[in-house]
Amino acid sequence: MNLPYLTHKRYEDLRTHPLFSTIILLFLGTLLLLVMLLAVSVGPTAIPLGTIARILLNGTGIFHFARQWDVTSEVIIWQVRMPEVVGAALVGMGLSVAGVLFQGMLRNPLADPYLIGTSSGASLGAAIAFTLPFDTFYGTFFPLTSLLAFVGALVTVLFVYSLARVDGRTPVITLILAGVVINSVLIACQTLVLIFSPHAQFTVQALFNWLSGGVGVASWQPIAIVSVLIAFGFVLAMGMAGTLDAFALGEDSATHLGIHVEQRKLAIIALGSLLTAAAVSISGLIGFVGLVVPHAMRLLLGPRHRLLLPASALGGAAFLTLADMLARTLITSTVLPVGVITALAGAPFFLFILRRNKRAYQW
Repeated sequence: MNLPYLTHKRYEDLRTHPLFSTIILLFLGTLLLLVMLLAVSVGPTAIPLGTIARILLNGTGIFHFARQWDVTSEVIIWQVRMPEVVGAALVGMGLSVAGVLFQGMLRNPLADPYLIGTSSGASLGAAIAFTLPFDTFYGTFFPLTSLLAFVGALVTVLFVYSLARVDGRTPVITLILAGVVINSVLIACQTLVLIFSPHAQFTVQALFNWLSGGVGVASWQPIAIVSVLIAFGFVLAMGMAGTLDAFALGEDSATHLGIHVEQRKLAIIALGSLLTAAAVSISGLIGFVGLVVPHAMRLLLGPRHRLLLPASALGGAAFLTLADMLARTLITSTVLPVGVITALAGAPFFLFILRRNKRAYQW
């Protein structure tokens, strides 16, 4: 009798049970709420969780708790910490859902939201914004850096897709190779922009901080715009769940099931790129979130995308909110780039998965 096999089979039977997936989703939602409250609580001025809960409930207009706290606590919560915490949750959600989309479409566990040029396009857009001396270009609702990073990411992905398209089809290998090449070219262009810019010496450090990743949101306006984009993208992604399940069988099998493969691939690429561009517009480049979180959720819940997408959204939001909190609080004298925290946490996990599966990942 093979005991490890029996144990694995019992777990497979368990995770296909509807009650199990419901419990996991409820757990992830509760975890996200607790992590967000904790992230709002900690900082140079600690605020008790009970006080935070009453202030937030008062903000809904439904509850009316008597004010027994300093008015500065409300200012800190609503104007300083909540925008960053909500921003971190949105970024984690967007990157994780985009990771699920790209991994499902490409049938590649190593795929992440930055695979086909999103990161290099966003970096070049940010570099151009940092070297422009005209402060009047910075908008009230969306800063120029965020706007150009968003546009750069989307334009790059569309360009990569057009390069990879051959005879009305977009082979996966060609798409990945085109992404790798364009990544290299745009990184070189970014270097040239910084070298030849007369303002580069004043902006290199700021650009480095952006490239290292960090949710630097100081107001609610960018959060409102990004939340609409990510919510819209998530709803459309849920509509793609059946297509992603079919893609797991291969493109030929998906075609036999009546799916127009090329149209759906274009839709998934556009949707994943939109989510990624919206996320990096307020956070810079944060690695491993869109790679590790879908892995963890797939191991926990299996490959069904109708469960995998919401679980990854909640798990990614909780993971990045926690990482952002640690980046702000681990060292009191400085704020670490949140990309450092996600890499230090995500890389060992990913290596553990590879070792546990003997370098043969089971899709």
